[in-house]
Amino acid sequence: MSRIEAKKPSLCTSAPLTKDIVSHSVSVLSGILKSCYGPTGRLKQLHNGMGGYVRTTSQSSTLLSGLSATHPILKVLTASVQNHISRFSDCGLFTAILCCNLLENLQRTKLLPYTIVKINRHLLSLCTDYLKSEACACRILVDFNSVETLLCLVRSVLTSKPACMLNKTEADHIGILVIKAFLLTVPNNVETNVALGKCIIIPAKNKRVMDSTVFPGLLIEIPELHLARTFPIRRVSSSNIKMALFCISLSGDHSSTGEGTVVVHHGVSLELAELDQLLNLGKQLVNDEVGLVVCQKVIHPSLKQYLKEHHIIAVDRVGLSVMEPLSQMTGSKPIAAIHSLSPSCYGSLKDLRTENFVSKRFLHLIPNDTLVCSLILCNRNETAWDELKVACQTAEHILQLTVKQPLALLGGGCTETHLASYVKYEVFNLPTSTFKALDCSQTQYQLVADAFCHSLESIACCLEHDNGEILTDAVYGHFWSIPSGFPSDARWSDLVSKCGCGIHSNQQKLKWMVLRNQHSPFTPQSCCKDPCGKSPDLRALDCFAAKCNGLQVAVETANLILDLSYIIEDQN
Repeated sequence: MSRIEAKKPSLCTSAPLTKDIVSHSVSVLSGILKSCYGPTGRLKQLHNGMGGYVRTTSQSSTLLSGLSATHPILKVLTASVQNHISRFSDCGLFTAILCCNLLENLQRTKLLPYTIVKINRHLLSLCTDYLKSEACACRILVDFNSVETLLCLVRSVLTSKPACMLNKTEADHIGILVIKAFLLTVPNNVETNVALGKCIIIPAKNKRVMDSTVFPGLLIEIPELHLARTFPIRRVSSSNIKMALFCISLSGDHSSTGEGTVVVHHGVSLELAELDQLLNLGKQLVNDEVGLVVCQKVIHPSLKQYLKEHHIIAVDRVGLSVMEPLSQMTGSKPIAAIHSLSPSCYGSLKDLRTENFVSKRFLHLIPNDTLVCSLILCNRNETAWDELKVACQTAEHILQLTVKQPLALLGGGCTETHLASYVKYEVFNLPTSTFKALDCSQTQYQLVADAFCHSLESIACCLEHDNGEILTDAVYGHFWSIPSGFPSDARWSDLVSKCGCGIHSNQQKLKWMVLRNQHSPFTPQSCCKDPCGKSPDLRALDCFAAKCNGLQVAVETANLILDLSYIIEDQN
């Protein structure tokens, strides 16, 4: 078939970062993300031009999925950050802002991309080697015997999401529930290949946050008529309830017959034949002493009635999302056929109860070994609940990451300013052999290092949204903030109270200076007397694994974009 119109040539753009439209797009994206950063970040409303659902958020996962990036460079940047978020859940804004900062600051050096990329990689290795070393002064060991440290880690996630609308009491309450839920998913018996369980979040919107609670095991919402069923139910022993889990429809609607032709003899009712098979299944379940039947789809009313008469509870329409945790916590194997059930497919429960909660009724499945729990999550409106759900999932994920690597970084901007101080001092003392190995001059290295450190410090500055002054101290290199409108003749010690992470106060006779001003390099000292960070004043921690990966992703993505010589776009 001939073309209706001639094929257009591909559009080739050389040196894309030098184009005004690209630098403007990066600047706009950076401005949006920076304004969302931290506990006092400004909220954004996302909606499309056709109307529909409006989402209010400041979370990177929601923002980046809701923004339509059209330029290839922005697509690369957002895709890199979204990939980081999918793996670590946290530090998405940190990663995106740092990448934008690096692109903007490194372009101003006017150096060749090849030179910038080499120096950038060396600076990145300085940072990662330091963060992973025992000498690192901005990280702490996380002691899982200390609820205070875990709560600080979780609270830092919750309070950095202002759309959750939590006050301090509510944040502490939700934080404790998240920790409790996480600990319930950790197996009691540690083996070689440890698999963590799952926390199921159950919505309770337009309710008080303080009504939120955690139940060990699984809650399945049921109609009121289920409560009229007779207890106790059938047990194979005094302590166990046998359970059957079906992943097919038991409604008799021929949905499990598969593809092909079904031959029905004259005078035979297909519906009655299906029902006979279902009742035969019910008889086998009774003979096998099953006490609970759970079906992902629908159970035929006649089969339900038959099971009820034999004191077997039947629950249907549970959905796909709970099938895996049900199988995990009971040991049952999802049954995909109604013929010849194997005894090995059944699971067991310790107990079965009913629970009433905020006008909803649930069947509470209590396992022998708790690996699954149910978090009933309440918030005052739908928007706040949506944000809180994502925040709780993020907090649970960082606890899982912290189990694998029990470390945390100081939050509140202190890690960024401390790391910048460390890099400045290391660069100041680099031997000339380093510059020769990198094939660059000391001046070139210094220009890139200054841009790198300024990019880190700019992230800390994003925590201040009300035109306050940002300081750092010349001992620990921590982040300090002063509200706007302070007297010009006041001393810094009279204006500051605590650093961003909360460990240091104005009582320590430190020397403060404006963060963005030039000052002599110094060796930032360690600030944690206790390696586990058990300081009563500690108020902000960041996930070590998430932040280290975010730092690496930001630098490597910036390197990739800076190294682009051409963008070739197909116009057809």
